[in-house]
Amino acid sequence: LIKRFYSSSVSEDLGCRRGEFSRKHYGSVELLISSDADGAIQRAGRFRVENGSSGENTDYAPGTWHRTDVHLENPEYHTRWYFKYFLGKVHQNYIGTDAEKNPFLLSVVLSDQNNQRVPQYHSILWRKTGTQKICLPYSPTKTLSVKSILSAMSLDKFERNPREIFHPEIQKDLLVLEEQEGSVNFKFGVLYAKDGQLTDDEMFSNETGSESFRRFLHLLGDTITLKGWTGYRGGLDTKNDTTGTCSIYTVFQGHEIMFHVSTMLPYSRDNKQQVERKRHIGNDIVTIVFQEGEESSPAFKPSMIRSHFTHIFALVRYNKQNDSYRLKIFSEERVPLFGPPLPSPPVFTNHQEFRDFVLVKLINGEKATLETPTFSQKRQRTLDMLIRSLYQDLMPDLHKNMLNRRSFSDVLPESPKSTRKKEEARQAEFVRLGQALKLKTTVKGDATANLATTSFCKKEPWESQFFCSNFPHEVVCADSWGQSLLVSTDAGILLIDDGQPSVQVFDKTLQIKQMHVLEALDLLVARTDKGKDSRILVFRLSAVQKDIETKQMIRSKYDCRENKLERTKGCHLYAINTHHGSELRIVVAIRNKLLLVTKKYNPHNSSTSSSLLSSSESPVEEFQYIREICLSDPPVVMTLVDGPTGDSDNMICVAYRHQFDLVNESTGESYRLHHVETNKVNFVAAIDVYEDGEAGLLLCYNYVCQYRKVYPFNGGSPLIQPSAYDFHFSWNQVPYAVVCAFPYILAFTTDSIEIRLVVNGNLVHTAVVPELQLVASRSDIYFKATATVSGSSDSSSKEMSSRSSPQTPTAYETPECPLSSVEGEVTCKNLYKIPLSNLVGRSIERPLKSPLAPKVITTTTSSGIASLPVTHSLSLSRMEIKEIASRTRKELLGLLDEPIPKTESAQKQKKVPRRQSDPKQGAVRSTSSDRIISSSFESYSEGRHLSTSSDPDTLANREESSPSCYPFQLISLYDEDIIDLK
Repeated sequence: LIKRFYSSSVSEDLGCRRGEFSRKHYGSVELLISSDADGAIQRAGRFRVENGSSGENTDYAPGTWHRTDVHLENPEYHTRWYFKYFLGKVHQNYIGTDAEKNPFLLSVVLSDQNNQRVPQYHSILWRKTGTQKICLPYSPTKTLSVKSILSAMSLDKFERNPREIFHPEIQKDLLVLEEQEGSVNFKFGVLYAKDGQLTDDEMFSNETGSESFRRFLHLLGDTITLKGWTGYRGGLDTKNDTTGTCSIYTVFQGHEIMFHVSTMLPYSRDNKQQVERKRHIGNDIVTIVFQEGEESSPAFKPSMIRSHFTHIFALVRYNKQNDSYRLKIFSEERVPLFGPPLPSPPVFTNHQEFRDFVLVKLINGEKATLETPTFSQKRQRTLDMLIRSLYQDLMPDLHKNMLNRRSFSDVLPESPKSTRKKEEARQAEFVRLGQALKLKTTVKGDATANLATTSFCKKEPWESQFFCSNFPHEVVCADSWGQSLLVSTDAGILLIDDGQPSVQVFDKTLQIKQMHVLEALDLLVARTDKGKDSRILVFRLSAVQKDIETKQMIRSKYDCRENKLERTKGCHLYAINTHHGSELRIVVAIRNKLLLVTKKYNPHNSSTSSSLLSSSESPVEEFQYIREICLSDPPVVMTLVDGPTGDSDNMICVAYRHQFDLVNESTGESYRLHHVETNKVNFVAAIDVYEDGEAGLLLCYNYVCQYRKVYPFNGGSPLIQPSAYDFHFSWNQVPYAVVCAFPYILAFTTDSIEIRLVVNGNLVHTAVVPELQLVASRSDIYFKATATVSGSSDSSSKEMSSRSSPQTPTAYETPECPLSSVEGEVTCKNLYKIPLSNLVGRSIERPLKSPLAPKVITTTTSSGIASLPVTHSLSLSRMEIKEIASRTRKELLGLLDEPIPKTESAQKQKKVPRRQSDPKQGAVRSTSSDRIISSSFESYSEGRHLSTSSDPDTLANREESSPSCYPFQLISLYDEDIIDLK
């Protein structure tokens, strides 16, 4: 058991390179030139070409590993706020003009956060430059004003104060404004090209396609008859067959997609240019080109197509020999980066996986294209015109209405008794019109369908695993130690492991506010916080481990006098270098002074050799003081940035006042990196990331996350200047912590985890987690959250699982938020874990060479049978349940005839009948009396969940308290098949 506490973790190695990323995964920009048969140049253009990562080791069979980073970016069910949270509910709308006399609109609603009983204010600011969305916490004791909401959106000065709009018809206008963000349905072109065809006239003149092309169309979607078609038509004629008789149509994750297939559009023998076909495909933003021929034959180039509208081409080739598809993406140079990146090599043998990948890639590509100047300028002009028109129509009525005195009142005001009935009638009409509008929009197909189950079977890389149940202590800070977690709490320093009792390491007299567990260096670095008496402490992990193994003593602060680093008295912050290679650097902040301390790395002083040293030997003597650097103000955030050579070019990023500065470690000179142009600044983090070895910084403050690249040094000074690589994005809620794990960046708030992509800041998921607290994130990510468990004993395990799992339902409808907890429910705090290998490892274009091994837990039963390895997860997919059912029946069928150990809890269970075999189907079927949830499984499901192991041939169950094997049943969330397991 002790060995499991301190076993080395691969995730620590991943943690050292979590900030390493490369835009090369998304292709490179090339000048593409097309020529005719005589070699004369026809057209040229600059396109970003994605063909899989170059230079990667491709000696593995393509298509044999499963990707997990295929996500829709900025999904509508996370971004269409007005339709999701506002429409059909009581909310407030305001209109005003800013200091530059540009009109704006503000919408505010108090809503539940996806049925998790987390009331929040959702706010949308409509301006000509686009929409800005933020979440603000709700407090029953503190009122929220319109002015404070606009101030949070960096809008403090007004030419005319905002006035509230009471007309119910304003909902129609605001819905039109939201629709300007882009359509929820898509139309893609599909162009068939024979081998050797080099011009668009030749490609558009193909009357029919090959058999492989027909199979590809069948993979994309269904063939539908256009005449009388009532669904999304994508600009095709559904009355008179002027655009053909049939087309290809599909629905993908709630989006309707119509394909403009060249061979299905009208063909004219007299028109060589096939204008009717080009009229549709040439006006599609995205076009798929299916090219016949071998790999050695001349390949398609985007410059072959004469179109100023098409920005993205997806080149598809089919290989009959191994029944696989090869994909290549061309995107116009100005299109922002979009995912998912192509695998290396970009070959797919799984056709369904290829279809999902292509559709996600094309949808993300069209959304990214709308951000190019060609489309963004048109959208900005349209928004400006619509908002100004609304302002001119509404402001005269607002001057006549005396209720506009509620301009800067509370967001949810209390109406006077004399006007309360009138206000209730107005709100009822407001809700009625909004609900009717919402229903009409849904029926018309202009809103994505309810996506509560579309991606339920998919296991996402950020899916959390259960780690510790009912953790009663307040967590101050923590860090992972092997497979365990070292936690500083109000009860002292504890060592926690999954399913094992916690071990006390230090008593509560030692209050640690920061800590780093450095397993490779056999060091524990910590900061105690007692005001002026705060210090930096360093311990040998081997000495701490020896104390725990021998159970000699629980250390107190009086036993740590020899572990104090000199000159660190009164420190309030410290930082270490992430990539500790040849040298460990520690920068300690004491008010406005920075103290640089280093420790030379000794290869002979590894964790194995240092364990032979005496536990009383302190590592303090191995650290040396280098220099002291003075700042103008005490730093709030501090991060070390490694230079390209490590010789006099290492930097320190510090945040104070309204700025981020870079400080040279060798000279102490400071350089302005970024100035924050807001009245109030809430610094969150400065994360060092390294793109192809070059340093960059993610600067996080307020709602903003800004990427700044720090170029190689020139004469000892960093080149800090605007770059095309710099970008910024906004969070929906102010985070208190940000974690980078390429390709993702995670923002932690008090009740949600917002997950975006590092390369472009696009949103991929928002998980609602009530009372969330980030615990540790240097390697694996640990967080503490509230799980509401029903107090009744007859609740089902399905309900238990859903309530104890901090997962996010993705549905449009949210009921009115109850401000008090449901009667009969008890809240408890659990610890959850997101393995870093899932976030970092599986997203790389090649399989990990050393993936994180799953935690194996073996317990011996009273009958001498050891349970099988298991990893814990918070959900099961349908295919996993089917796999469990077939595999477990074969493995455990011989064990069912053995007697079951009788325990007190087992005797209280209802008798479970024997399973009946169906000779026709050859499967085990359950009787009606089988549908009984045993009490052992109820107690199990409160804190544990069953999932498939990483080993496909193993499966296990795990008991909560007793090592005896209890019979329990597993419920499928889809077809309610029940499989008896032992």
